[in-house]
Amino acid sequence: MTRDLSLYRPNVGVVLFNRDGRVWLGHRVNTPGPWRWQFPQGGVDEGEDLETAARRELFEETGVRSVEYLDRTPDWIAYDFPPDLGGPRAKWGHKGQKQVWFAYRFTGEDAEVDLQAHGEQEFDAWRWARLDETPGLIVPFKRGVYEQVLSAFARFAA
Repeated sequence: MTRDLSLYRPNVGVVLFNRDGRVWLGHRVNTPGPWRWQFPQGGVDEGEDLETAARRELFEETGVRSVEYLDRTPDWIAYDFPPDLGGPRAKWGHKGQKQVWFAYRFTGEDAEVDLQAHGEQEFDAWRWARLDETPGLIVPFKRGVYEQVLSAFARFAA
């Protein structure tokens, strides 16, 4: 089945690997459990280059700028919003989101992480985790995306 990607909001996601091959996960603010952990991600501004958007979202959500580029997914990976999701996503008028994912190596120190670097705080806690545990930590409607990301970037993992 081919999706009409024009119905999906453009978005980027970031998998940040530390020197040990673990990945950065944020614990979402004001999100009901049990699936509150996720990678940084966010919308692409009109006319914005995808990698520029990825670096901007990474900084806004984590405070991190000390990274080196590793790779990106070649194509959009799309997911549908659940019908009962509501909230701000409903007003966008999109069926879901289409994402290009970027992998970066964190070259700084953990003290660089600042969850309040930007006005709107996305996460209230963070940790380093194994890449292979992430699909089980994400909300079910995004699991397929995380499985594809895991496959795309497994070579950078611990």
